[in-house]
Amino acid sequence: MFKNWIEIARYILDQDPACKSLFEAMFMYPMVRALRTHRFAHKLYKRGHTTLARWISNRARRKTGIEIHPGATIGKNLFIDHGMGVVIGETAVIGDNVTMFHGVTLGGTGKQKDAKRHPTVGNNCLLGTGSTMLGPITIGDGAKVGAGAVVLKDVPPGATAVGVSARNIEHK
Repeated sequence: MFKNWIEIARYILDQDPACKSLFEAMFMYPMVRALRTHRFAHKLYKRGHTTLARWISNRARRKTGIEIHPGATIGKNLFIDHGMGVVIGETAVIGDNVTMFHGVTLGGTGKQKDAKRHPTVGNNCLLGTGSTMLGPITIGDGAKVGAGAVVLKDVPPGATAVGVSARNIEHK
């Protein structure tokens, strides 16, 4: 578990030019607490302890401003820069080496149970400030979503999505 904290802290130190030390990364970044708590709550959730997992998740949300449903699946090295207002829904799947900024929402559409309702984000993606991805869409590997974009359709790998409702633009 401690090894995982150090891995997250090293990734922050590498990604954020404002971070000056491993200690700062481990103890001063709310995303570290949110991700540590999520990993624990996710294990409980998968074992069927959903109420306890939700309670732990809600407590972390109050402390960090980052809301991650314990059912969400998160890969390695998620970097949430200025994480206040980030919302990650129950059936969301996030790949490795993803960067998201404050106010990002990976939200659902509809109320169907036992169905994929939230986005899947590939590896090496960047999700801009205030962007919203809704429904069971896929953000392809290496894709970027611009600040304030509302994404309702799949974004191909390597593409950039901008606007409300977002449209894909060519990647050069």
